[in-house]
Amino acid sequence: MRALKSVLPPSSALAASTPPRQEVRCAVRFPLTLPVLLSTGGGELAAVTKNVSASGVLFELDTPLMVGAAIRFSLRMPGAVLGTPRDVLVHCQGRVVRCCMSQSLYQAGATIDDYQFAEQ
Repeated sequence: MRALKSVLPPSSALAASTPPRQEVRCAVRFPLTLPVLLSTGGGELAAVTKNVSASGVLFELDTPLMVGAAIRFSLRMPGAVLGTPRDVLVHCQGRVVRCCMSQSLYQAGATIDDYQFAEQ
């Protein structure tokens, strides 16, 4: 064990040499609170969006979701956000990439792998 310690730098040197973790985002997030019904392999769950981007969504819900689970959901995007005269219904397919407890609710982050605009 002593030989191993002599090879490794002190823990403070490891911390100093590790670059700070930086998030890389593919798309701008919009802080939108929209009601949504998530369809999973196990049924349907009510949720609320916390933020939405072109590539993903953060949901808040009462039940945890399994990371990797496929989900389907539809969002009625406000026309004011999209710059359109009317709201737009978007059908989405994605998968859960993370889920954790935040205060009294679960927060689940999901990618949007495919989407289609519904005709209105």
